[in-house]
Formats: sequence, structure tokens, C-alpha cells
Amino acid sequence: MKWFDHITESLSRKVAQSSSRRSFLSGFGTALIGGAAIPILPVARAADNDSQQPAPPAEDPGDPTTCEYWRNCSIDGFLCSCCGGTKTSCPPGTEMSPITWIGTCRNPADGKDYIISYNDCCGKTSCGNCFCNTNVGDRPTYRPHTANDYNWCLGTSSAIYHCTVTLVLGIATKKS
Repeated sequence: MKWFDHITESLSRKVAQSSSRRSFLSGFGTALIGGAAIPILPVARAADNDSQQPAPPAEDPGDPTTCEYWRNCSIDGFLCSCCGGTKTSCPPGTEMSPITWIGTCRNPADGKDYIISYNDCCGKTSCGNCFCNTNVGDRPTYRPHTANDYNWCLGTSSAIYHCTVTLVLGIATKKS
């Protein structure tokens, strides 16, 4: 055990000679504050709301297989309703990503703005049907939760993009 004590002592002395208490406290404080900030990231909140889907609008006009459908106002990808799924469910053999981008679209039936979550379905190669790139409200890529130019499949077991579904999260309210 003397050899272990000797190695531990020499390593401890080298660390003590090459660092200070201030640098240790600075690094420890950074890690502590950085770790506390992780739950407030938009990616973390998106995964928590899976079971609390609000009811969609009573009137849902339009054809979900077209780019002109009101929910597709900020979409960039293939529509799952053309790829074996629906506007709210992924096709068989794919997995819905819990990480999403958000858009706000106006329902022409009631004139209200709704918050739409665009979830990518992942696990198969790209569908190739009904590609839409409408980008209304798209923001620069440095605001990831409002940008649609990312591969949002990184939250699933496979990072291969297939298509996108549109989920209504709620009614958008105006800031006062």
C-alpha cells in the first residue's frame, strides 16, 4: 500500500502546484450554475408535455396532404399524412421525436392563432411524398426552438428523418 500512498501524494502535490483554490472554486461554481440551467432549456420542456395534448380546434378545415393546409404554415419537410401516417401520428415503423420546433398558425375556420408543434418521425429513410417548405415564422438557427432547419431526430433511437406531424399545443395569446 506504500506505493499507492506515494502515487497519490505525488499526484496531489502536482495538482496543488499547478492550480489554485480560486480556479477550483471558479470551475465548481460554473459547473453548479450550468447544471442548474439545464432544465430550463426548451428541449427539456418539449419532452414533458407528451401526455397533456390539448383538444384540437372544433373545426379543422382543409386537406392535411397539402402544403396549404393551415397547420402546415411553418413546416419544412415531408407530410406524414402522405407517408402512411396522419397529421398527428407517425407511420408504422417510425418514432416521434420528443424534440420539436414550434410555429403559430391561423385556423381559417375560427380566425384564432394556434401554437403548432412540428414533430419529426424518425427511423426510416425520407418519405419523398408531399414536401412542403412554407417557413412562416421561421427564425434563424441560433434560436433552435423556432427554427425548422435542424434534424430534430436526435432525440430518438435513430437520427434518420422520415416525415413531420403537426400537433396543436394550444391557442396563442397576444402579449399585452
